[in-house]
Amino acid sequence: MATSTYTVTGMTCGHCVGSVQKEIGKIDGVTSVDVDLASGLVKVESSSALADADVVAAVDEAGYQVAS
Repeated sequence: MATSTYTVTGMTCGHCVGSVQKEIGKIDGVTSVDVDLASGLVKVESSSALADADVVAAVDEAGYQVAS
């Protein structure tokens, strides 16, 4: 089990949270996605380590950005 944390910018509502959760959840191996709207923190748990590029691409697909 691996856990990664990212900061996502641009989210303003529950719909935003759902979009980010949905897209990250599509990545192979992801077991859980916890998004905190107030802080922008996204905690991703997976069965093995994820490539950061995959998470960045999923967040981009949802219409948001991972802060660098």
